[in-house]
Amino acid sequence: MLGMTTSADVLRAMFEHHLWATESLIHHLEGLPAERLDQSVPGTYGSMIDTLSHLIGADDRYLQRMREPSLPPAEDRVGVALAQLRSELPGHRRRWSELLDELERGELSARIVDRASDYPDTDDAEGLLMLQAIHHGNDHRTQICSTLGALGEEVPELDGWSYWAFGRA
Repeated sequence: MLGMTTSADVLRAMFEHHLWATESLIHHLEGLPAERLDQSVPGTYGSMIDTLSHLIGADDRYLQRMREPSLPPAEDRVGVALAQLRSELPGHRRRWSELLDELERGELSARIVDRASDYPDTDDAEGLLMLQAIHHGNDHRTQICSTLGALGEEVPELDGWSYWAFGRA
């Protein structure tokens, strides 16, 4: 008999996809000339490298916000190499896993401070931060893929089907 899928299993799969898709996108971008990463198309955040840097930096801020209700204003990094961005992902994977462990045990309590300009006032903000991390990652990975397609470059498959077929192997 197969085991039952729990809501915790589903949430973990969503974060594993989130990290896999970002890592897969970095791997794909590593095959392009560095100057190509500086290109952008209208309607996206900015250049591919700045968008990726923003995505990973924001993910780090969501992780920090789970622990610290008051953070200094965020400033996006520019000029960060793909290798540096890739090197940050194992730490993100570990930290998301730890937070999900705490959530399962009923020990996670993330609070967002009142009057924060970048977040709405809310109590028990774990759900909001996790939802935003997943949405934000998908949004910006899609922008990078749209840029790749508009520039005539190959676009990687980063959807849930691809993750399930290849990323979980």
